[in-house]
Parts: sequence; structure tokens; C-alpha cells
Amino acid sequence: MKDKRTRIELLSPARNAECGIEAIRHGADAVYIGGPAFGARAAAGNNIDDIARLCDFAHPYGAKVYVTLNTLLTDDELNRAERIIHDLYAAGVDALIVQDMGVLRLNLPPIALHASTQTELSSPEKARFLEQVGFTQLVLARELSLDEIKCIRQNTTVPLEAFVHGALCVSYSGHCYASQFCFQRSANRGECAQFCRLAFDLVDADGQTLVRDKHLLSLRDMNRSQSLEEMMEAGISSFKIEGRLKDVSYVKNVTAYYRQRIDEVLQRHPDRYVRSSHGRSELSFVPRPEKSFNRGFTDYFLHGRTPNIHCFDTPKAIGEYVGRVSRMGRNHFEITESHTTFAGGDGLCYFDMDGKLQGFRLNRAQGRTLYPSEMPRLTHGVRLYRNTDHLFEKTLARPSATRKLRASFLLTDTPWGYALRLKDESGLHVTLGFACEKQAARTPQRENICKQLTRMGDTPFAVDAAEIEMQLRPLADGSREHFIPASLLGEWRRLCADKLLAVHRINLRREMRGNEQAEARCPETRLTYMDNVANTRARDFYTAHGATDIAPAFEVQTPAESTTLMVCRHCLRFALGHCPKHHRQPAPWREPLALRLPDGRSFPLRFDCKNCRMEVHSSDTAHRH
Repeated sequence: MKDKRTRIELLSPARNAECGIEAIRHGADAVYIGGPAFGARAAAGNNIDDIARLCDFAHPYGAKVYVTLNTLLTDDELNRAERIIHDLYAAGVDALIVQDMGVLRLNLPPIALHASTQTELSSPEKARFLEQVGFTQLVLARELSLDEIKCIRQNTTVPLEAFVHGALCVSYSGHCYASQFCFQRSANRGECAQFCRLAFDLVDADGQTLVRDKHLLSLRDMNRSQSLEEMMEAGISSFKIEGRLKDVSYVKNVTAYYRQRIDEVLQRHPDRYVRSSHGRSELSFVPRPEKSFNRGFTDYFLHGRTPNIHCFDTPKAIGEYVGRVSRMGRNHFEITESHTTFAGGDGLCYFDMDGKLQGFRLNRAQGRTLYPSEMPRLTHGVRLYRNTDHLFEKTLARPSATRKLRASFLLTDTPWGYALRLKDESGLHVTLGFACEKQAARTPQRENICKQLTRMGDTPFAVDAAEIEMQLRPLADGSREHFIPASLLGEWRRLCADKLLAVHRINLRREMRGNEQAEARCPETRLTYMDNVANTRARDFYTAHGATDIAPAFEVQTPAESTTLMVCRHCLRFALGHCPKHHRQPAPWREPLALRLPDGRSFPLRFDCKNCRMEVHSSDTAHRH
């Protein structure tokens, strides 16, 4: 009978194969990684051999490897993209994460396609269309609420994927053109210059400076660890951690933390949800996401519009709050409100009187008395944060997890010797026969046989002694104790493990790409530059599905008029307490408002209150540098 439970996937980032392997060791059900080219993080590319090595490690656990091929492609890049896709499929990749619809017009192997968040997937109509043209998993826009996710779930049947942790882009993904406009570095081509992390002044129509030198578009980092069950109920089955540029300690810590939180939900609802891969991870540390890079946390718009999703003072990592300064000496200071253990090498930070983030290192610590390498300009009562925990990072720099498939051995005797069966929790098994002269033992042998068969070493399998069964018939002299040399048991054990890994490779079943339905129709027939059509194959795709007016992508031909550079759900009216919908207090300014960089470039803001969005526009003063 087919298992009707929803398969739940924890999807972790991989900067490289090593990060991907550690993500799987620490509990990921799948990883996503950049290929040789055309990934949305140009600095995180990987060659085919490394990706094949990652696939070989992942697949025995039933874990999957997704490759990001989610940039816009130009016509002269399509042939290379096609060759790379064939190479990735041959390497064992399970799916591609795609933005450019021109990919669907290439000569592809039967590899599954997932719709990237760069497709700005925020409506039921868009989701239904992408399912109809063959995408088998949809990565939803980060901005969606639980109710909006439920609406999409009701209109689609394929798995839905959502981000749950990590850095936030202030613009809807795929609809940010500020980096391209200002610096000729396209976010849709994997080269974002992080315009949203810059410091701006906010000015009104009279030239009045309302806010000076603040990071007005910089958001906190996402953390939805307390809402995983709600997200499952809304229809999410793949939980994605952001961070393909993050280091391996971040991947280890955050993956392990979400593995624990997801497993708690699965244990409460074993009849509704089931994990999508196999194997149990054993950790040598307690995962704590606040100890890895973060700008403070928010669940973003999951529960509707909420305050404090932004971090105007700094775009840098703040880390965990550790206490307040209570007393200062010549070369040391003391803190209160803290139960934290400090160590030399810790990185601490605080906001000074001007609201600027300042940081320093500790030389040593004695309880709550801390000795920095250089005494900072602290004030009494200032809040301190730790953005580098030296001992925690030292722990993560060492091997910090193992992952094993639960397995069992069955040893039986045969007329010519013995047979040994190895079966793991995935249900796959092998039985090997070994010709061997049978010897009677003078002493009981069960304990020794079990001991030898449980020594699985660095294989993916873990065998408990209690799981070993033996069916050994009496020997010719009536003895029920068989003597089998430890060397033979070790060789048989190794051969069985190698054979079972081979069976896993043979039985690998990859998801197939869905069929493209010719009758599928684009939600809109008129496509603007924000639909990101950058090549003739993409144009052919949209034309075949009903589009009649197709503008070229921003990266191909910049619109001549004032242009929308960003579409954001983050709204400065709301953040400053003067939203017409949510606040009663009249705004102390005359609109339009604009963001202004220190070099004088200005970016007018438009507020779309009907759709609860803010747009950042170009202007004559926003010339390109």
C-alpha cells in the first residue's frame, strides 16, 4: 500500500562538496549546490567531479542533490547550459533549480526541474502555470504569509518549498534590478552587489532629511524554527536554509538545529508526516542558530505584517545578546544579566552613542570579568552581543556529527558454509554466500560473532548487537557452537557493506520532469522586463503558452523611462510608524519620499497600499557609476 503521509524535506545549502557532505551528516534530507556556471551565486560554483562525489555520498541515505542553474541566460550561453545539464544528470544530480524558461526549450535529459524563488512565485495562478509546464517542486517567494501559502497549496499538487532560515533579500527575488542599474552587476545573473545593505538618507519632497545615514533596506535574518508545524499544515513540505556563501560551521550548526526541530514535529504526527531520507545523525555539540552569522531574527511576513523585520543600524552580524556592561576598569570590564561562558578569542560588539556597530576581541575572561585585546569605548549599561563564539567555532571545526543507517545482520549456515544478509532501514538488503569449512567451538561464540559484525567502521551502516540473528544448526558432532575466525567475519562484513552500497546505486530512483502541457496559459499575456525574458528560447516558450507582447529583460535592454528597481513588502512608511492602514498618526513629511546615497544618487519611493508593497524607482539623479 502506498504511504499517504507527506514526505518532509530539510534542504540545506552547500558552498562546495565538503559543505554538502557535512550538511547530510548533520541531518539534511537534500542539499542545493551551484554547478560549473549559471548559479545565482556566481562565487559558489563547483565542478562536475565534486558534484558527483556529493551525489555518491548522499544517495545511500536517500538524500538528494539539487543544482542551482537559476540565472538568466543569453542566447550565446544556451548551448553551454545544455551541455552542463547533461553532465550534471550523468553525475547523479536529482533536480535542477531553474529561473530561465528558455531551459525548457533545450534538449534535456529527463532531469526534474524545480522553479527557483527567482521566478517570483507569489500567486496561485503563477504556481499552477509552472506546475502545468513541468516543474515538480516550487520554491515560493519569501514574503508569503501562511494564508497565502495555503491558497497556493489548494491550487497545486506538486511539493512546495519555502525558506525558513537565513539572509533576506528586501526585494521579491527576481524583481531586483538595483545592482544591475547602479553597478552593472545583475542579481538575476548571480552577481548581486547588495544595494539593499547600503546606508541611505530618507528625504521628502521638500528636501527635508527625515532619516540620516541608516541601512533603510537592510532586513534581519529569517528564523522560522518556531513555525515549522504551521508551515507543514499550510502545505510546505521542503524547508530551505539560505546560505550558499556561508562557511561549513554555519551549515553544520543550522542544519543540525532544524533537523531537531523538524523531527519534533514528525514525532508528534507520525501518521501525517514522514522524513524524506534515512539515517540518524549523532552530534558532538548542541546546535544553537544564534551562534552562527545573523543580523537578529524575524519570521518575516509568515504571520502577516509585523514590526522590527529590519535592522537599520547595521547590515553586519550582531550575534547573540550576552549582557550589559556594569563596571569598567583600566583594561577590563564586567557584565551583568549574563549566564554566558566567555573565552579568549570571542568576538563581541555593541552599538555606540551614534548608533554605529563597534566590535572587539577578548584576550581572556574570568567569569563575568572580561579582558579585551584593546579596551573599547564602552558606557555603563550598554548592551553587548557576541558574534564569534571561539569555543563553539572550535568544536565545529572538528568532526562534529556522524550519520548512520540502522541495519541488521542475519547469519545462517548452508550445506557448503554460511550465508550473511545485511538489511538497512531503507528496506534494501543483500545476502552473500561464503563457502567455508565448519568448525566446532570449545566456548560460546555468539558474543564474539556479534562483536565482529557490529564493527561497521566508516561505512554508512550501524548494526546493533541486538539486531543480529543467527540460525545455526548443530554440527556433525552435535555441537551448537560454530567457530568462525574474526578475519573471515570481518571480510564478510566488508563485502556485504560494499555490495549493499552497490545495490543502493542500482536502485537509485530519480524524480522525472513533469510533462509540459501545451494548453497551459501564462497568467499574463503582456510580459514586461520584470518577467525576465533574456533569450529567444524563453521568448518561444512564452509565445507557445499565450503571451502576445513580450518585453526584453532588464539585463538585455534597460527601459528608457523611470524604472522600478525593486518591489518590496518591507515598507518604510510602516517601519517609521506612519502607515495609512496600520497607524493613525499623520506623517510629518510631504511625499514623494526618496532614498539618497552619500554620492547624491536618489531613488524615489512609490507606495502601493492596495497590494501592501513599496517600490524603489530610478530617477535622473540615480545615474550609473
